[in-house]
Amino acid sequence: MKTILVVDDEYDIVEILQDILEGEGYRVIGATDGRQGLEIVAKDRPDLILLDLMMPIMGGLDMLDRLRASAEHNSIPVVLMSAAQTALDSRQYDDLVFLAKPFQLENLMDAIMETIGPGNG
Repeated sequence: MKTILVVDDEYDIVEILQDILEGEGYRVIGATDGRQGLEIVAKDRPDLILLDLMMPIMGGLDMLDRLRASAEHNSIPVVLMSAAQTALDSRQYDDLVFLAKPFQLENLMDAIMETIGPGNG
């Protein structure tokens, strides 16, 4: 079973995505900020990270920078989710998928399937 880490400071979004993705056969772990997300990555390497950009304590870009600086975790695929796309202007992340909030569930599932395939596959 493939594992997805959802990192978003809006707990309702984490819960909703967890319910939906578990229904699609994925194991889902939730975190509410980047620091907590990094702790989870260190303990339980997910197959994919769904990452919000704007969060307190540690934002998504800071978490992403730390992941990319880690030889052990820099290959984990990341899907960025945010209503604020301007935060990406000054950085080059060619390997990322970006979903503008609010996004269609179908677009999220397409991004997940293209990145890691089905949950039970």
